[in-house]
Amino acid sequence: MESFFGLSGIGDLIVTCTSTHSRNHNCGYLLGKGKTLEEAKKEIRQEIEGVNCARAAMALANKHHVNMPIVEQINAVLFEGKSADEALEELILRERAIEYQSLKW
Repeated sequence: MESFFGLSGIGDLIVTCTSTHSRNHNCGYLLGKGKTLEEAKKEIRQEIEGVNCARAAMALANKHHVNMPIVEQINAVLFEGKSADEALEELILRERAIEYQSLKW
């Protein structure tokens, strides 16, 4: 728990999501602008570790029968040619579900 809440955990997660120096952030930005993964890779010219992590997260979700709609849509954008706009629309319009049973809404 200490590792996750420290700079190497959630701190790194925040930076990789928000910093313009982050390859993952820049890749997502370019995908959102309509570029393909290959076009983004050519522009960034460095390894984008989130791409491999997205594929691994989807494989684990499938293996353990865990519903992960955001990961599904990210993989569809990265590897199936779905536009970021389409993925976002599907996420927003999907049917509501109880995601954490012990929360009382």
